[in-house]
Amino acid sequence: MPQSAGESDDVERVLRRIGEGDAWDRSTGLHVTGSALIVHPPTERVLLRWHARQQAWLQIGGHGDDGEDDPIAVAIREGAEEAGLDDLRPWPSAVLQHIVIVPVPANDREPAHEHADVRCFLATDRPDDARPENPDAQLQWLTTDEAIGLTSEENVRETIRRLQVVLAG
Repeated sequence: MPQSAGESDDVERVLRRIGEGDAWDRSTGLHVTGSALIVHPPTERVLLRWHARQQAWLQIGGHGDDGEDDPIAVAIREGAEEAGLDDLRPWPSAVLQHIVIVPVPANDREPAHEHADVRCFLATDRPDDARPENPDAQLQWLTTDEAIGLTSEENVRETIRRLQVVLAG
């Protein structure tokens, strides 16, 4: 359920995009991605990753591979690839938590475009197993307040605030 007018607009755009065909198709100017805030429930810490292209501390996530169309499954796979965590599971349940359309700057491989990022929360029992996929993709375990302070992206702050509500029970 959208929690703001902006999110309602984003959800409407995503639904239109889905109606047009393969919403995960990377050749389009707007395509779906799956991402997650990874949390270690006993410590209530979250994992953020440095994204060099975005020049920001963000959640784990990315594009679906061929044949993938489940944003939670995509987020779990991306968590294994980007953070080396192979025990990720939806937490506290397999509910989508936030949908937001974010701009992605051009690089030498593709033009500027937009991600319709579908976000969930994933838990790990082994936070010490987290390893960056490469030296330019550093990882940090943070309290939710630290994570809100570290990320420069308001949409990520909103996702973290939603996690804070869940953690507060």
